[in-house]
Amino acid sequence: MTNDHMFTRRRMLMAGAAVVGASGTAGVAALLGGETAPGPGPTPVPGRSPAAGSQTRGRVKPSAYRLQPITGYGPPPRARTRTLVRREPFLRVSGLGRAMVLTFDDGPDRRYTPDILRTLRKYDVHAMFFVCGVMAAANKDLLRQMADEGHVVGNHTWSHPLLPGMSRSAIRSQIERTSEVIEEANGEAPRWFRAPYGAWNRTVFRIGAELGMEPLGWTLDTLDWTRPGTGTIAARVERHAAPGVVVLSHDAGGNRSQSVRALRTYLPELLDEGYHITVPRRKRA
Repeated sequence: MTNDHMFTRRRMLMAGAAVVGASGTAGVAALLGGETAPGPGPTPVPGRSPAAGSQTRGRVKPSAYRLQPITGYGPPPRARTRTLVRREPFLRVSGLGRAMVLTFDDGPDRRYTPDILRTLRKYDVHAMFFVCGVMAAANKDLLRQMADEGHVVGNHTWSHPLLPGMSRSAIRSQIERTSEVIEEANGEAPRWFRAPYGAWNRTVFRIGAELGMEPLGWTLDTLDWTRPGTGTIAARVERHAAPGVVVLSHDAGGNRSQSVRALRTYLPELLDEGYHITVPRRKRA
């Protein structure tokens, strides 16, 4: 039985019927920097199963919790950007004009990720890759290629579990191990995190913040993991394109050939319609 069949039931339970996130979802706020394809300068695993479906909605409100400095013996710890503990993930990018963000989850996978990278390179645009540690550890060269070509590499846990309900130590292990692999490959720890299935809770937000990462969800789910057909995936993106939208697709976790082909169709269409494909960049302290 394939990975797709093994986890279809679980994915469908999480997915819900909506393709697009609710309007009015939270945008990436002033703490971010941004970069569009034309380069206006700074402004703002195998994945077990693809993340899909509904996610936390509403305005992002930072909690009162902040990280405290830790003292002890030995060399001082590597400085990290102080990160607020969020109550909800960012779901869209605001303040960047006619811009959209493309994200790919669950990889890297040698069968599909290189083709996606080639298409992005052809059109000179950057994307975000939320990688699973078990895949990243086996494909560190692809992680380095992503970073070298200007893409953002984010943390998507080690093995794509449903985090709520897990112990704090298990959640931390899933996230921390993946950050270590990314940092080992690219020389820099990830600054963005996405919970599998869009399933967040207080502990997940807190651990992500402790590790210096901001949470990012999505606005538009292509539902590519259901393999609805290349044309259907492309049409969903083109139909629901709008300023600030964050698009969710996958480059691993099953047969992603439709996702690869769909990108070749909808990316030039978005560019022809005047959209800039951007990646959010956090301002450093």
